[in-house]
Amino acid sequence: MTVFHPTSDAELASCFPAFLALRPHLDLEGFLQQVRRQQAQGYRIVAKQVDGLVPSAAGYRFAEFLAWGKVLYIDDLTTLEPARGQGHGGALLDWLIAHAREQGCNAVHLDSGYQRHAAHRLYLHKGFVLSSHHLALPL
Repeated sequence: MTVFHPTSDAELASCFPAFLALRPHLDLEGFLQQVRRQQAQGYRIVAKQVDGLVPSAAGYRFAEFLAWGKVLYIDDLTTLEPARGQGHGGALLDWLIAHAREQGCNAVHLDSGYQRHAAHRLYLHKGFVLSSHHLALPL
């Protein structure tokens, strides 16, 4: 098992199937373009590689807020369907939490869809608390 930050288009493309499981509206070219735009805003991807495949990946960024101070915000945390329940997402979450501590963050934050019950069990098991509702207004 290797945890790495993909940088090349080929490395990012190796992460695409995992992201597609969470974001099915994406295609590979659109994914690469979107990731590059978001990287200019501080977005990073970390992925877990097992036997040359990427079963789990996460997108995150550092941000500062008046409410919380410096946080690591997880935009995306995803695992391929056949690899779920094998500890891949939990291992990446542990890596992200440790990385946040190393970077002097006060907290790790994420939003999660109401229907993602298995993900919620993982987050609660790792010590996350349900602290707010996220509201959005589509424009």
